[in-house]
Amino acid sequence: MILNSILLQDAAGNGAIMNIGMIVLLIVIFYFFMIRPQQKRQNDIKKFREGVKTGDRVVTAGGIYGKVTSIKETSFVIEIAPNVRITVDKGSVYPTAQEAAADSEAANNNK
Repeated sequence: MILNSILLQDAAGNGAIMNIGMIVLLIVIFYFFMIRPQQKRQNDIKKFREGVKTGDRVVTAGGIYGKVTSIKETSFVIEIAPNVRITVDKGSVYPTAQEAAADSEAANNNK
């Protein structure tokens, strides 16, 4: 009886190392397929927002297309129609509609 318990504990110890190895492997795979690409996309959008200049065409997170007419410290003034200007936060401006949709989807997945 005692010998069986000792043998079972020894087998469980080897299995624990395998389980830890599998968990580490899953974390590495998760990082390379989920976290790293999202960080790269966020860095690209950040670089775009820092490089926006007057006259660039942008789309807001709400789907409004326009042209940047002036840049303030934390916002952009965007002309969406002749003589129609709106002020939007820098965090809600994207270069294309595809990037706006992808960022919105990523934000919804993180909730």
